[in-house]
Amino acid sequence: MSSAFQSIAEAIHAAETIAILSHMRPDGDAIGSQLALMLSLRQLGKQVVAWNENGLPDSFRFLRYSELVTMPPPPAEARIFDLAIALDTATRQRLGTTLNAIRSAGYWINIDHHASNPGYGDLNYIDSSAPATGQIIYEFLQSQALPLTQETADALYVAISTDTGSFRYPNTRARTFEIAAHLISAGVNAGELARHLYDSYPKRRILLLGELLRNARFDAEDRVASLSLTRETKDRYQVKPEDIDGLIDSIRAVDTVAVAIFFEELKDGRIRISMRSKDDRIDVSRLCAEFGGGGHALAAGARARGSLGEVSARVLERVINEIGRSI
Repeated sequence: MSSAFQSIAEAIHAAETIAILSHMRPDGDAIGSQLALMLSLRQLGKQVVAWNENGLPDSFRFLRYSELVTMPPPPAEARIFDLAIALDTATRQRLGTTLNAIRSAGYWINIDHHASNPGYGDLNYIDSSAPATGQIIYEFLQSQALPLTQETADALYVAISTDTGSFRYPNTRARTFEIAAHLISAGVNAGELARHLYDSYPKRRILLLGELLRNARFDAEDRVASLSLTRETKDRYQVKPEDIDGLIDSIRAVDTVAVAIFFEELKDGRIRISMRSKDDRIDVSRLCAEFGGGGHALAAGARARGSLGEVSARVLERVINEIGRSI
């Protein structure tokens, strides 16, 4: 770890202009990691931008300086950087339109915790044992004695908390709690951040969840549960991407369920597939890879072309067969 972190630090110190990128449809780990690294590097006097194809979700605007995470400029205004850093992004394609905003970068660093990451950077640091990219960023900042301000600590706590399901998922380790304790000792108000993250949902999200649950599907003797979200329903409730995050947990929590799946109809003719497993025998990263995606063994996703009915039927058939074979 120390030699890899040293190489990353050397690349950062050698750069003056730096772009920090994360995956489209960003979650708390992506935004928190971006913001934390950006704020720390700006303390060093670096010229840093943080871009995401979708910009900053409203659900993370409570973080101080979060407005610095923005959508990228159009290709006509593409910029040249000394260094580009991709965070929490399993494949280069998932960086989306941020790639078009970079005319060139002298060096690419890829930092991630997805096992399916192929290593698309000039320098790659992939730690699939880390429960969140935010934990890797914390370890990096600490190992190199880089600035850890109050705002940086808040962003890292959000990154780690959201990707561990508020420290509930099996990927949570003793080290994760040690880091959380240090961040709290550095000034993080865990209760306040939890209120923003888990107790401040817009009304439309609750109404949407109610409709989805009325039409929830259960298969394989209730071991497979799925929700399907149409474009029409999204339009009717004026749903934003961040409203959808975490809805899958409502069916994942059913005691009999081993695999939960969320299908979302997108504008481009594809279906977004989110998959969660509660059984170590069911590797959803491997299943999602069959549909062009990837991720973690217990949490993965993909995007597949076809109608909502066609894609959901194919995926459910494959998952039900896997359940029958493995459990």
